Amino acid sequence: MYVAEWSPEKGWDKGALKPYGPLHMMPSAQVLNYGQSVFEGMKAQRSAKGNIVLFRPDRNAARCAAGAERLSMPPLPTEQFVQAVADTVRANADYIPPIGKGSLYLRPLLLGSGPILGLGPAPSYTFTVFGAAVGAYFKGGQLTPIDLIVEEHFHRAAPGGMGGTKAAGNYSPVLVTQLAAKKNNYADVVYLDAKTDTYLEEVSSCNIFVRSGKTIKTPPLSGTILPGVTRASIIELARSRGYEVLEEPVAVTEAMEADEVFTTGTAVVVCSVGSLTYRGNKRAFTAEGQAGSTALELYTALTQLQTEKAEDPFGWVYKC
Repeated sequence: MYVAEWSPEKGWDKGALKPYGPLHMMPSAQVLNYGQSVFEGMKAQRSAKGNIVLFRPDRNAARCAAGAERLSMPPLPTEQFVQAVADTVRANADYIPPIGKGSLYLRPLLLGSGPILGLGPAPSYTFTVFGAAVGAYFKGGQLTPIDLIVEEHFHRAAPGGMGGTKAAGNYSPVLVTQLAAKKNNYADVVYLDAKTDTYLEEVSSCNIFVRSGKTIKTPPLSGTILPGVTRASIIELARSRGYEVLEEPVAVTEAMEADEVFTTGTAVVVCSVGSLTYRGNKRAFTAEGQAGSTALELYTALTQLQTEKAEDPFGWVYKC
């Protein structure tokens, strides 16, 4: 794992690789009491050309810096962030699965580790990167369609809040709805906007897209949904393949009538939605166990680019 420390006197130190283990902090650490923390999710993979590669790490660095500023934390310089991730990957290369069998999931984490009892920014900060070998995110497998239910009681975020920041505190609140959904055989829930309960926002930990004909829509970045790196990449990739992609509000009723629905994220990559349930009505979009055509097309195009099976005209692949 990589660990760097920040102090008011010295700023960020150079950081260093250390054996994976506990982080030392006091019970009065700001993060333990007031939740001053942001994190990222990334993957390192083996490529068809024999390289170990990351995908758009500069975008994760930028999002982490934006989140740090939102939570009054000192942002890590982009160069140091990317180097820290790359160093961690190289140090854990033996844990990266063979191509097509999984990846090394990476967790950059910035937290207010210094002690403070009153509400205020931490007096010192820690940035760390660690990883774990992973396979498919959903238990059915990478390309198996998932069943989603629209959440009608709880909201993930509200206008003017923290929905667009990858803050640690944004995630545990979704567990109550996610666990309830899984008990009823749904993979996850889709949240609606807090203002009107009309428009789709996002799934617990991934962005959502709907397709009608050759037009793909996804909710706009208005501050309540996460600016996903995979989301941005799929928008560019779909446009390059002839789709019209619109970033605009998507009514749940419109989604129920769409030709196809899919989700995107670092962990899920591109995942087809097999069905969407809203107010007791279930709309199936795919045949059982069969991914939607556009989801499969974009998943294939993106993963081939990420693993250097196809050319990368966007310059997204980073070799470690």
